Amino acid sequence: MSPPTTHVDRGDRIDFWVIPADQPAPVVARLRLLLDRTELDRAAAATDPVRADRFSTVHGVVRLLTAERLGIAPADLVWSYGPHGKPEPVTAGDDRLQLSYSASGPLAVLALAEGRRVGADVEELRDERVATRLAGRFFPRSDQRFVRDGTPSAVSDRFTRLWCRREAVVKVYGGRLAQGLGLPLAGTGPLLLPTATPLDQGPCRVQDVPVPGAFRAAVAAEGAADLAVRHRLWTAPASLLEPHQPLQHSST
Repeated sequence: MSPPTTHVDRGDRIDFWVIPADQPAPVVARLRLLLDRTELDRAAAATDPVRADRFSTVHGVVRLLTAERLGIAPADLVWSYGPHGKPEPVTAGDDRLQLSYSASGPLAVLALAEGRRVGADVEELRDERVATRLAGRFFPRSDQRFVRDGTPSAVSDRFTRLWCRREAVVKVYGGRLAQGLGLPLAGTGPLLLPTATPLDQGPCRVQDVPVPGAFRAAVAAEGAADLAVRHRLWTAPASLLEPHQPLQHSST
């Protein structure tokens, strides 16, 4: 007799997208057409053309994937922003879809969930000396020891993972990074933060998520329920290279 399977409801699932931000020029140009005026102005303000293209790519893909979940056209998606910039889609009569995204150089991540606030962060590995200095300045003692007691090659890894966890937890509640610097997040596995946190919020789950290259990432979500994370890689669909075709995403 086979063991029973565990059903994961869509409302319990977090779709965690990994988005390569360096895309061919035709893809970037097509994604840029999806952006609203505020996003276009931010892209235009970048003095480095590489950064401008990456911004357009990431924000275009976020629109594409969010709109697909909502069943609307990407260009019709309207954002509202929290006091510290966390975006939420403005949809008629439905506020269940929650999201968080982050970008670091050529890599970005997006977390999508329904009925549960989420936070996501990705960071490039920090230099060992910088990691040690920042941990000593900002982290609680338990996290300082966790970073410092690692092998030289592990110091950068441990620091960057803990930094991503802080960012992800803070983003769940739309707060500021300073509010999460004192959180004790040391360890290698998923963590449950209790109700009494420096953010003065309810319980929160946080865990690392694998990403390629010299990057680390984390995802967090409100509540004590386990995180059912579906890891997905965004690839540019053929429709992005065909101007007269409707945009549809593809994934692996």
